[in-house]
Amino acid sequence: MIQLSAAKLSFLICLGLCLCTLIYVKTKVPSLQTEEAVDTAVCGIHPDELCMSLFDGEELGSECLKLHKPETLLLGAKLNCSRLAEDLHFITSPLSKEEEEYPLAYIITIHKELEMFIRLLRAIYAPQNVYCIHVDDKSPEDYKAAVRSLADCFPNVFLASNAEKVVYGGFSRLQADMNCMKDLVRFPVPWKSVINLCGQDFPTKTNHEIIQNLQGKQWRGKSITPGVKQPPTMSHRTQNQHKEIMNPKDPHVQQLNLKKGRPPHDLVLYFGTAYYSLTRPFVEFVLKDQRAKDLLEWSKDTYSPDEHYWVTLNRLPGAPGADPEAGWEGNVRSIKWRDQEKTVHDGCKGHYIRDICVYGPGDLKWVIEQDNMFANKFELETYPLAVVCMERWHRLKVLEQANVTIKPAWQLQNEGYIGMRLNASIEP
Repeated sequence: MIQLSAAKLSFLICLGLCLCTLIYVKTKVPSLQTEEAVDTAVCGIHPDELCMSLFDGEELGSECLKLHKPETLLLGAKLNCSRLAEDLHFITSPLSKEEEEYPLAYIITIHKELEMFIRLLRAIYAPQNVYCIHVDDKSPEDYKAAVRSLADCFPNVFLASNAEKVVYGGFSRLQADMNCMKDLVRFPVPWKSVINLCGQDFPTKTNHEIIQNLQGKQWRGKSITPGVKQPPTMSHRTQNQHKEIMNPKDPHVQQLNLKKGRPPHDLVLYFGTAYYSLTRPFVEFVLKDQRAKDLLEWSKDTYSPDEHYWVTLNRLPGAPGADPEAGWEGNVRSIKWRDQEKTVHDGCKGHYIRDICVYGPGDLKWVIEQDNMFANKFELETYPLAVVCMERWHRLKVLEQANVTIKPAWQLQNEGYIGMRLNASIEP
C-alpha cells in the first residue's frame, strides 16, 4: 500500500507539471501545440487508472491541481472546419437507429470558459440533434467570436439570434431560453424534446440513455419540470417587484419596495428547477398560448422567474402532457446543495458557489452514482482532473452502447490528457 500511495503521489506531481505547460492560443498569431500524453513510465499510473481510482472513491490528495489555470483555447484562431470534428473527437454519425429517429434540441447558455464549453458540446453532440448556443451579451467580443467560429463548423449548431445581458436571478435568464426556443421551432430539424444547459453542466447519461428515459413509460409525451406549489418561503420572489441592476462590476437583481398584483388568469404559481426537458408540442404551446404569454410578461419584474415559469405552465390543464399532480420527480440534475450536506450527500469535495458545489475529483463517485441526466457544476480552470475524468468515463460509456462501427477519432483515449489536438484545425 505504501508503494502504491507513493506511485500515485508521484503521478499527481508529474500531472501537475504537465498541466502547467499547456501552450495557449495567442489572439494575434493563432497557434496551439498539443500537449503530449502523460508518460506513464515516469508517472507510474495510467490516466485511466487514476480516474477509476477517483470513481472508486479513493482519496488522492488532488487539491494540488487547483493551482492550474489552463488558458482558453481557440481565441483569435481561424478554424479549418474540414478537420475540426475529427481533431476534437466529435461523434459524427448516429450511434443507433433509436437515436437517429429521436433528435433532441439543446439550449446552452454560456459566458465563460470556452474550453469547458467545447468539452460539454462534444460530450452531448450528435449529428441528428440541434444546438442553440446563447452567449451572454456581456461576454468579451473575442469570446463571442470564438464560439461563433466553432458553431459555424457544424450545420446543426448556431448562436441565438438575439442575445441577452444575463443577470443571475433576473428575467434575462428566462428570456435567453425563450429566444432560443423561437429559433429552434424555425430550425429545419424535427426535434422531439429540448433540454436546457449551462456551460458548467456535464452529462452523466449518454444520448441513448437520455432518449430511453424520455421515451419510457413515465415521461413519454410529457415534459420534465420538477417542482411543487410555491411554498411561503419563496413567495417574496413573486409578491414584490424586482429590477435588474446592470452594474458592470456587480450585475444583480434588486428587490423594490413595491408589491405585485396577482398572477394573470388567477394562475396558481409553482416553484421548481430552472432546468427541464420539454416536448416540442409543449414548447409550441408556450410560444402561442395567451396564458403563457401573459405569465411571461407578468414575470418580468419577479426574482428568478425561470424557477416558476416552466413548472407553472406544465401544471396547466390543456397544456400538452401537463400533470397538475407532478412533484419533484424528473432526474434532470445532480446538484450538491450546501444545506443538504449529511442528508442527500456527503459534503462538497471542491468548493461552494452560491451554495452549490463546484465538483472536485473527490465528488466524482457520488456524481456517477446519481440517476440523473446531467450534473452541475464543473469548472475546468479550478478542477481540471474532475472534468477530464468525467468526459473520459462518459465517452467510454457512449462507445460501449453504440450499434455502429466505432471510428478511431471518436475515442478520447487518443487525445493528450488535457490539451486538445488543434494544430490541424487552425488555419495558417
